[in-house]
Amino acid sequence: MKNQKLAVLDLGTNTFHLLIADVENREQYTIVLHEKIPVMIGRDGISHGYITEEAQGRAMDALQQFRQIMDRHEVQQVYATATSAFRNAKNGQELADRIKEALDITIHIIPGEQEAAYIYRGVKEALPLGKENAMIIDIGGGSVEFIICNANTLLWKHSFEIGAQRLLDQFMLTDPMQQKDIERMTRYFDEQLSALDAACRQYQPKTLIGASGAFDTFSEIHAHKAGIVIQDGQTELPLAIESFWQIHQELTQKNQEERRRVPGMIEMRVDMIVVASWLVSYVLMRYQIADIRIAAYALKEGLLREVIDKEMEQ
Repeated sequence: MKNQKLAVLDLGTNTFHLLIADVENREQYTIVLHEKIPVMIGRDGISHGYITEEAQGRAMDALQQFRQIMDRHEVQQVYATATSAFRNAKNGQELADRIKEALDITIHIIPGEQEAAYIYRGVKEALPLGKENAMIIDIGGGSVEFIICNANTLLWKHSFEIGAQRLLDQFMLTDPMQQKDIERMTRYFDEQLSALDAACRQYQPKTLIGASGAFDTFSEIHAHKAGIVIQDGQTELPLAIESFWQIHQELTQKNQEERRRVPGMIEMRVDMIVVASWLVSYVLMRYQIADIRIAAYALKEGLLREVIDKEMEQ
């Protein structure tokens, strides 16, 4: 692959992403466009194992826009992955087939372990990992990926189907949440994350690295509060651990309309940010992690790196 233009699509449960890159060779490439559209394909269906007609319509509309953008940029190769909402829906493959027929975009519905591997590669592109073990978390709408790693190796990874839309459907019955529902959700984390318990006992991660989604919003809120300007192309985003705890307390005590007015909040995360914040607080406390970092890169950038490496081997 030399002097090619390629596109990577990450079809997440909440957001569809498009990256277009100019690739000269394995080491030289430039991301020329990043477009994202909040599609929310898990809304009203993910907890029942299907993608609703309305959500399918939003998906087709978003991908039609992406198709037009790719055609304008004369993209030569397209690589598209879909994650939790597609892989767990009874009609996920049916929607992928419909997309292929209508828009000539082949969708690869990837397992959670592959999703975690791509996230690891993306985070490594964004920031230097130290010698001490760290835990990467990517909170999606359908699944949450946990990766324990250091600068040298990926030590452990797992994808749990406990994403923010699922938590919202199951536990956020009032707004703000009642204490009994927070306690019920905490017990759910205890049950679902037993494999993470064992991994943390073994590898003792010292830092939490948040990737994409809710973590971007935590960083935006922190930046507004601290008067920090986040630069275009910045690959590590600001968030102090003390600021996270202040933001957590603020967001979990406010109702929807109050959260909507928080500087740095975006509409699609007004509700999901609450359960995501409780999950992050649970992880920080349970595993006694006292440091937090935010990577601006995640699955899509990891997929781009993987695609470039594979194409260069051919």
